[in-house]
Parts: sequence; C-alpha cells; structure tokens
Amino acid sequence: MTMMTSACGSDSGIKYRYGVFLGASPDDVKYMEEYEKVVIDAQYFTTEEISALKESGHTVYSYINLGSVEDFRPYYKDYEGITLGVYENWEEERWVDVSKAEWQSFVVDELAVDIVGKGVDGLFVDNTDVYYHYPNDEIFDGVTNILKGFKNLDTYVIINGGDAYVTEYGKRNSELDSIMDAENQETIFSKINWDDETFTSNDSSETAYFQDYVDLVSGYGKDVYLLEYTTDSKLISKIDDYCTEKGYTYYASDKLELLAPAQKKGSQKK
Repeated sequence: MTMMTSACGSDSGIKYRYGVFLGASPDDVKYMEEYEKVVIDAQYFTTEEISALKESGHTVYSYINLGSVEDFRPYYKDYEGITLGVYENWEEERWVDVSKAEWQSFVVDELAVDIVGKGVDGLFVDNTDVYYHYPNDEIFDGVTNILKGFKNLDTYVIINGGDAYVTEYGKRNSELDSIMDAENQETIFSKINWDDETFTSNDSSETAYFQDYVDLVSGYGKDVYLLEYTTDSKLISKIDDYCTEKGYTYYASDKLELLAPAQKKGSQKK
C-alpha cells in the first residue's frame, strides 16, 4: 500500500489525459503515474491497490467483457456451454449468448458488482459487438439488459466500440443515457495488420465512417475517447489535431497488448 502510493506520487505529476493499460499488473502502477485517467483490468488488482491509485490523483476505469469470455478467466468453464463461436484474431476467446439469463445475472450481479465494489470510477465495457456478429432482437435485448444493469450500479459506463449496437439503440430509443456515458472507439485513424500484428494507417472510408459514428455519440452528449495503435509520429499528430478540434480524448499505444510502460509520444497532454 505505502509503496504503491509512493510510486504514483501526487496529482502534480500527472501530465497526460488518458492511458489504456489492460495488460498491466499491479507491479506496473509506477508506469501510470503520469496519466489522469487509466483503464486497467481490476480483476487483477486489489481494493487497496485501486484506492492508492485514486488517492494519488487518478481516475480508474476497469475492463469488463460483456459479450465474450476468455479461456483464461476462472469462470470460463461455467459459461463455455452458452458460447456462440470463436472470436476472430483472439483464439482464446469465444462470443457468448448474451440473451441467456445466467450470463446476464453473472456479468451484472457478480462480476460488475465485484469490480465496482473495489472502488473503480467506471466500467470499460468490451464486446457489445456481439450484436454486430449476431444481429437479432434476443442479442440486442441481452446487451441492453446488461448495460442497464451496469448503469444501475451508479457507475460511469464507457462502451468500447459497439457501433452497430449503439447506433441501433439510439435509433430505437432516441437517447443513450440509459446505457452509457462515453464511447471508446479503437482504430479510427490506425489499422492493425493481424497477420503480423503490425500497425499502419486506416483506409479513408473507414476513418470517415468511425468519425461519423463518434460524432453521432457525441451528439447525444456522451464523452468520446479514441484508442489508436501506431508509432507513426505524423499519424499521432493528426490524431491529436482531430481530438483538439473535437474536444475528444485519445491514447495511442505502441503495443497491441496494451502493456505498460506507455508510449509517451502517443499520450495526449493535459
């Protein structure tokens, strides 16, 4: 506890707005000291470790997987029987049938309650894209029930990606307040080459599509974060200019695994 507080220092040392460190462990906290908002996987952190981060000036969001389950999670075997298919490019992961009551209950009443109970400031919700892959009303309703369950925990909810679902929800309900507070969109400007896990620039049509999408979400009054994967200084400068103009927040990682330490040139200054 004392060592972590010392590693984080005070909020006077915070230089950057946002960092996503899903592959980080408690031993990596020293690499987060300069970031105001950090995204971690709180399943691997204790309440005391999260408290130390917050006390030293950081806002802490935790990853939570709404629409798929990884084989390294301790509860994988419990839900393997309701999975729908392998997640492309992530062989250790399978899409889940989110329409099943047992999954909804587990993710909201057990997993999210445990994570929020550790004192995090919000949830970074991954894989609402299950609706994109399985676009039917049962899956749509399952995603909606889970997100509303998260919101009922009185916590800040960031949806990672999820353009098909979020757009459809807005179309049906003319609001997003019931399901989310913010959008984190990956690879608006950058692109991952999955064959060799290298990075390049995205196609202009893809960039335009996702710019329109985050503008749509912003129009509903929601915060917008960008998560890019690139080491290209010119592309990072382009991302920075775009976010400055729009009032958005970004982090550009040099590692697909989102490990610490961070890439400083891809970090947005406060």
